[in-house]
Amino acid sequence: MKYDRIYNFSAGPATMPVEVLEEIAAEVLNYKGSGMGVMEMSHRSKVFQTIVDEAEADLRELMGIPDNYKVLFIQGGATLEFAMIPMNLMKNGVADYIVTGNWSKKAYSEAKKYGKINLIATSEDRNYSYIPDVSDLPISEDADYVYICENETIHGTTYSKLPNTKGKPLVSDQSSMFLSRPCNVADYGVIYGGVQKNIGPAGLAIVIIREDLIRSDLDPKVPTYCRFDTHADNGSMYNTPNCWAIYVCGKVFKYLKKIGGLEEMERMNIEKAKVLYDFLDSSKLFYGTVDKADRSVMNVPFITGDKEKDAAVVAASKAAGFENLKGHKSVGGLRASIYNAMPKEGVEALVNFLKEYEANN
Repeated sequence: MKYDRIYNFSAGPATMPVEVLEEIAAEVLNYKGSGMGVMEMSHRSKVFQTIVDEAEADLRELMGIPDNYKVLFIQGGATLEFAMIPMNLMKNGVADYIVTGNWSKKAYSEAKKYGKINLIATSEDRNYSYIPDVSDLPISEDADYVYICENETIHGTTYSKLPNTKGKPLVSDQSSMFLSRPCNVADYGVIYGGVQKNIGPAGLAIVIIREDLIRSDLDPKVPTYCRFDTHADNGSMYNTPNCWAIYVCGKVFKYLKKIGGLEEMERMNIEKAKVLYDFLDSSKLFYGTVDKADRSVMNVPFITGDKEKDAAVVAASKAAGFENLKGHKSVGGLRASIYNAMPKEGVEALVNFLKEYEANN
């Protein structure tokens, strides 16, 4: 069946695989003969428990998650984790942060409410257009963890190599790169991400945390919901979870397994990103804002160098049927978020539009 769908380059909530959307649509009124949709069923039912269990099992298989890591489905999105991480992980009251863009900066600011937070590296000097050298950082001896945002959605940078944390647990916000490529989970203490970019609908964060980092000796003032042990001890169902988002994420996990897993997804992502970056590197009107070595495969910011021209391109792109290409105000210009579900054809169509625009202007 053909659908009247646009190419949606939103940074999130973002486009989803049509195949998954079709499955969901077919089950909205009656999920597998239960006589009701997932939005209507009890989270305590056997049917929904099966949905949660399958989602976790499929995610573990996709990422190769070791047995000594817990998978938690937590409401509040990635922003809640900015506070939950320091509240739960700081024993010594010290943590080291690397700030490479808007989201790591927000996490850094939030963490400062809970202890001594050291800024050990930043790329703010060039408006976060690169990833600083992280091979030999001044890691604090008493740091409880080292924090990064591994892919900055707004500024379009990503780490090609993880920082040398000198034995300290690494905490990574992977929101805008989650499941876009293989990941060695054992390299991290905590991986988390909001699901509304690469996996599902907004309102849910997935947290993958090493079991030894889940503490029960927290300050009693930490809200019950903001404790990782609360979620770990209750199978992510201490209260009513975001049932719909978990269900949709589970569908996407199965879809990723079906197409060949994260290795195939990475191949597809690199291939389609190359189409856009090759154009930007040859264009006389447009250019990318990020150092080539640190370019994100997921989020591609680019500009003309003239704000009025940028605005004109955005307006023309919308008129041509391309949505959400306006860049964030901190970078300006345009930004194409080309997550897992964006087909290569969408990127090719965008490049053809940009080529034609450049030829006529």
